[in-house]
Amino acid sequence: MTPIDPTLTEPLRNPETVLAALDFAGVGVFAATGALAAARQKHDVVTFAFFGAITGVGGGTLRDLLLGLPVFWVQDWRYVAICLLAAVAIWLVGQRDWRFRALLWLDAVGLAAYGVMGAAKAEAAGATPLICIVMGTLTACFGGVVRDTLAGQPSILLRREINVSAAIVAATFYMGLRVIETPVWPAAAVAALTGFLVRAGALRWGWSLPGFPERN
Repeated sequence: MTPIDPTLTEPLRNPETVLAALDFAGVGVFAATGALAAARQKHDVVTFAFFGAITGVGGGTLRDLLLGLPVFWVQDWRYVAICLLAAVAIWLVGQRDWRFRALLWLDAVGLAAYGVMGAAKAEAAGATPLICIVMGTLTACFGGVVRDTLAGQPSILLRREINVSAAIVAATFYMGLRVIETPVWPAAAVAALTGFLVRAGALRWGWSLPGFPERN
């Protein structure tokens, strides 16, 4: 049997490659949700691009500023390019009945991917596990908060169904697996899938956390 070229599998074993893939995926997905929010308001293509960019990089920008790191998209032009491409793609798709559902499901993917990515980047910067979870949550949610504010929609923070909690779950699972020394790739995959399934359950069956009880 011909042995597998190790250069073909090296990217899967390299933590930097795994994290970069998650980062690009999260930016692209969130940029698409920003453009979809602009579509709901029937904005022009420039506003599509603005919504896509600010949603795609908003959470990661806050994370990097809080961690004292160089802002990621300033250092690498590809992030902004991905945001613009996602916005143009949504513009070209045009009017579709399924766009709002697409926004919700793309948001679910973004919450999971960016919850893991934010925690992983904080971990790489030397933050403690709890701070990593906080950074993962901020990375996943802040762009969506800005998007909803600009679009005049209720913030994701104010929705009763499980939303932000999915990002917390993804970040927490990732850090829990890393604490027990699980390699980056399987830890990221399991954590992102778990976070997505939690959000998917909320979309499918209306899961929500209990509200503050009223006193008689």
